[in-house]
Amino acid sequence: MNKGDLVELVAADLGGPRSHAEKAVRAVLDAVLEGVERDGSVTLAGFGTFERKHREARPGRNPRTGEALVIPASSTVAFRPAAALKRIDAPSESMVAVAATD
Repeated sequence: MNKGDLVELVAADLGGPRSHAEKAVRAVLDAVLEGVERDGSVTLAGFGTFERKHREARPGRNPRTGEALVIPASSTVAFRPAAALKRIDAPSESMVAVAATD
């Protein structure tokens, strides 16, 4: 699923125009980005936590030449899913039973 698909699902759920759903999705994403920049993390209960992570400078190699170099320090955003979201990946017992009978 991409952002456009998400907008379509939100529009269908709200029963309104796609433009309103697009504004809503954009507002939520902008709020998450702003929260991570300002506070360092954003927690959405039942969904997960977006958190700023700092990476220290580290040694590396140019894959083309093999030359040693220093990869500069950087920041990134990590996502840690909530327990409810982690269960989506785990196959349910009924799915396992159906797969075993096929």
